[in-house]
Amino acid sequence: MSIQELKENIEKALEEIRPFLMADGGNISLVSIDNNVVKVKLEGACISCSVNQMTLTNGVEATIKRYAPQIEKVIEVSQELTN
Repeated sequence: MSIQELKENIEKALEEIRPFLMADGGNISLVSIDNNVVKVKLEGACISCSVNQMTLTNGVEATIKRYAPQIEKVIEVSQELTN
């Protein structure tokens, strides 16, 4: 699978997750893919949500791995790191 196909699959996974996050006033965006590690940025209400780590692991990472099984880990990067 090319990096472009991998990125498209991850974006499809994020599209599946996004409505649930938006319902709670949040969102998610893809930051980078490096050595089978995906970096994402939680946005809006997701930043301060107390269950965002659980959402990241059980929701986001699980969904991304369904679309792109070679992904080993999903990491959330804080806004300070991406600005």
